[in-house]
Amino acid sequence: MKKMELHWQILIGMILGILFGFAMTQISWGSEFVSDWIKPLGTIFVKLLKLIAIPLILASLIKGISDLKDISKFKNIGIRTIVIYVCTTIVAITIGLILVNIMQPGEGISQETIDRLTETYANDSGVTSKIAEASRQKEAGPLSFLENMVPDNAIRSMSDNRLMLQVIFFTIFMGISMLLIGEEKAKPLKKFFDALNDVVLKMVDLIMLTAPVAVFALLASVVVSSSDPDLLFALLKYAGVVVLGLCLMVVFYIFIVSTYAKLNPFWFLKQISPAQLLAFSTSSSAATLPVTMERVEEHIGVDKEVSSFVLPVGATINMDGTSLYQGVAAVFIAQALDFELGLAAQLIIVLTALLASIGSAAVPGAGMVMLVIVLESVGFPADKLAIGLALIFAVDRPLDMCRTIINITGDATVATVVAKSVGKLGKPHVQNWDDHLDEVR
Repeated sequence: MKKMELHWQILIGMILGILFGFAMTQISWGSEFVSDWIKPLGTIFVKLLKLIAIPLILASLIKGISDLKDISKFKNIGIRTIVIYVCTTIVAITIGLILVNIMQPGEGISQETIDRLTETYANDSGVTSKIAEASRQKEAGPLSFLENMVPDNAIRSMSDNRLMLQVIFFTIFMGISMLLIGEEKAKPLKKFFDALNDVVLKMVDLIMLTAPVAVFALLASVVVSSSDPDLLFALLKYAGVVVLGLCLMVVFYIFIVSTYAKLNPFWFLKQISPAQLLAFSTSSSAATLPVTMERVEEHIGVDKEVSSFVLPVGATINMDGTSLYQGVAAVFIAQALDFELGLAAQLIIVLTALLASIGSAAVPGAGMVMLVIVLESVGFPADKLAIGLALIFAVDRPLDMCRTIINITGDATVATVVAKSVGKLGKPHVQNWDDHLDEVR
């Protein structure tokens, strides 16, 4: 009997998790049961993915750079990656702003709904913490991004997934240094990282065996902790604009893949679908990174020299879905609260959202911190910031899940395009978790 493909297993797990979650909301003790006995299964899965993210970046990036044997090739890949990421982010923000100006979802929000949302969420710890974090980031100097990229303790950077840019900097520095000491001297260290890379990828395969159960647990816990359904319905038009924009970004990606990389767009989406479904379940680009790298390398055929740089960098600086959401959310809040946003202000939103996306943490909720920065850049009244965030807080979690799909789809698309442009897009070579099982039996 043919084994069911992984993306179908994950999709079934998601559907069952949603149905189970809704069933548990009808039982008095259901929410507590899910929190105590179901949610931990999903939490463990996400922890396992985060556990191997840093070792995978370290091993994969060093292997990729040391295999180049030419620093100029790395520079070529790096410049193309940054330029394409900036371009796709600008496209995403522009799509969001065009849609929100045409559909004007903020015009349909009644004062009663605004008052109710404000009363429910304005003093929520989630909202206040996002405003405080945004203020801290805004007070940083103009070169703080570069300053924060350079670690003063490599080991400490590797102990915190939020410091992924520091790990990438250290790893690139180490990989280039290995090239400069010569192949013979670097050989023992290169062998170590080659083996570490193979081991970590095998860990990804093993962790993914539990993915269907994990997404069941994650989605069930999201459903039982969801907000007031009436408030969610009131924000349906706003959420619809965001989701429509995200769908248009998928169309943009597959257009690029089909016209430039000459790949079947539906085949491409099928190959990365397990990573997309995990991104939806975890709301974290960083947690999904190991799976994204495995799918892009083994199932699409992107050479490790490209994927090992493009994908970790993308998980940190490429936030297409989040940037699109910020454009829509900023204009939606302005429409609902009668704050005038002209063309100049919306151009500022494009620039600020682009800059804010660089270095933003690849974790759930980072988008709202960036949104505060965007709103402040156009002179939105500080005393209304909490009200503005309260307007969208009820649907932020489900939209966060959707926009994370776009973030990692963008990463995979750019990796494929860069690989094609430098002649590093080959044939897929899929490895299964039990390929060498007979050797150890």
